[in-house]
Amino acid sequence: MIPTEDASARKREIEEKLKQEQETLSFIRENMEKSDQLTKGMVSILSSFESRLMQLENSIIPVHKQTENLQRLQENVDKTLSCMDHVISYYHVAKDTDRIIREGPTGRLDEYLACIAKIQKAVEYFQDNNPDSPELNTVKARFEKGKELLEAEFRSLLTRYSKPVPPILILDAISVDEELEVQEDVMLEHLPEAVLQDIICIAGWLVEYGRNQDFMNVYFQIRSNQLDRSIKGLKDHFRKNSASSGILYSPAVQTKRKDTPTKKAPKRPGKDDVLDIEIDSYIHCISAFVKLAQSEYALLAEIIPEHHQKKTFDSLIQEALDNLMLEGDNIVSAARRAIMRHDYSAVLTIFPILRHLKMNKSDFDATLQGTAASTKNKLPTLITSMETIGAKALEEFADSIKNDPDKEYNMPKDGTVHELTSNAILFLQQLLDFHETAGAMLASQETSSSASSYTSEFNKRLLSTYICKVLGNLQLNLLSKSKVYEDSALSAIFLHNNYNYILKSLEKSELIQLVTVTQKKAESSYRELIEQQIYMYKSSWVKVTEHLTDRNMPVFQPGTKLKDKERQVIKDKFKGFNDGLEELCKIQKGWAIPDKEQRDFIRQSQKRVVSDAYRSFLQRCANISFTKNPEKYHKYRVEEVEEMIERLFDTSA
Repeated sequence: MIPTEDASARKREIEEKLKQEQETLSFIRENMEKSDQLTKGMVSILSSFESRLMQLENSIIPVHKQTENLQRLQENVDKTLSCMDHVISYYHVAKDTDRIIREGPTGRLDEYLACIAKIQKAVEYFQDNNPDSPELNTVKARFEKGKELLEAEFRSLLTRYSKPVPPILILDAISVDEELEVQEDVMLEHLPEAVLQDIICIAGWLVEYGRNQDFMNVYFQIRSNQLDRSIKGLKDHFRKNSASSGILYSPAVQTKRKDTPTKKAPKRPGKDDVLDIEIDSYIHCISAFVKLAQSEYALLAEIIPEHHQKKTFDSLIQEALDNLMLEGDNIVSAARRAIMRHDYSAVLTIFPILRHLKMNKSDFDATLQGTAASTKNKLPTLITSMETIGAKALEEFADSIKNDPDKEYNMPKDGTVHELTSNAILFLQQLLDFHETAGAMLASQETSSSASSYTSEFNKRLLSTYICKVLGNLQLNLLSKSKVYEDSALSAIFLHNNYNYILKSLEKSELIQLVTVTQKKAESSYRELIEQQIYMYKSSWVKVTEHLTDRNMPVFQPGTKLKDKERQVIKDKFKGFNDGLEELCKIQKGWAIPDKEQRDFIRQSQKRVVSDAYRSFLQRCANISFTKNPEKYHKYRVEEVEEMIERLFDTSA
């Protein structure tokens, strides 16, 4: 058992500890309570803070969002104000551009086009945003007015600065200097460069923005007029100056060719200088058209859109081309009328023109490339017309030579060269100057298979055949005409003169080379004909010289007296010779042999025949006493007879 004291002490000790524990517990409890209170306070504070944070957040976020919205609104306002300013500017475009549009683009094209661009944007705006607004009609009207003034400026610039090309410049452009190996290409400036650039600019705007093609019609009408005036100006210049300048049939536009004569073609019978000038003028105008048309196309290509160029060019050249073709048709018609009057030499006007047209056909075709078929066919049609009428004239001319009537009053009284012969030869000589053209003209009418390929040699043979036909017809007609003369000797002189003239003309003009293409012996044939006529002429003297022969001459012995009958025979021989000599010399003195060489030859030949026969006759009669008055019968000495014959064919004696 535990003592009491110890128990008490223990109890006190326990109580003491308990008390301490209680105190500690109380302290902890108090602290716990304080801690709870602090925790509650902290929680309360945190809750309050969280609440305040939430309140702050709830307050700040809307403000932030509102701020953003405000900023966005500010930006929108700025944009709206800017747009409003832009939109408002459209409403002021008509007013702002009124003065510039009204005054037009002259002298300030760039500014004017910028002004038009503003109006165009205003039109687009109102069409998109307010198509029913009156402002749209206003700016549309202003745009149309601006476009109208641009068209007017286009027309004005073209009209003001488009001038006919001076004739002297055209002549320089179409001339060919044969001494230069490389020809200088003469440039034709139709418009000043600054003006050209303005016209190009306006044309570009009208196409891109104006949706307008009327300016192309304006362009071709103005330029067409200038092209036509340029060619007419050249024609007038040529008529005024050509007569004194001696310009040839073949204009300087041609390079030398085999078919190009180097001298002026001989005049046709009755042809005057005015016609020469008309022909040369037309030839130059043909070349001028080609050069000017090429130049016009180069200009047009800078102004007119590519897909409209050919059509516009076609329209542009029509007036000038039609005038040229009309003039060509008039030449054909004039030739046709002349042929109807049997003036076949009129066809000679066609030859230089036809040759020039054919020589320039390739340039024509190249220039008109891309134009309408009707335009391209105009030159070939004219060429065909000229070839047809030319071939007709050649054929009818050959027939006219054959059928020229044998009119006594139209025959030369002196037996000289007939007008038909000289005209025919002159005509053929001029064909020689255009032999390739004439050959091709004849070939164009051929339908045979051999004519399918018209070579130069083929054409040459055709022309040779034609010339031989004309000469053959002429020979037949001359033979017929010679029968009009009652005196066969005069017929012979007539044929001799004409045949000799033909031969000499053929040789002198080199026609003989063409003739011999198909008739190798033509020259010798004419010589034979000439000799035949000389022989026929000499036969006329037989009736004179037959009195000097021994026929019926009495046979007598020296010293024997002649019978009356025998004396009369000798008297008759003298009288027959004297009368025949006087008669022939009187008649034949009035005849003509224009060729001096032939005249001298025939005189000398006849003089020799007659004088020899007369001398022999006189010698036989020298010792015969047949009359008491010998001077009555022996009227002429041999020298006097020779002098009389020497005066034959001398119309001036």
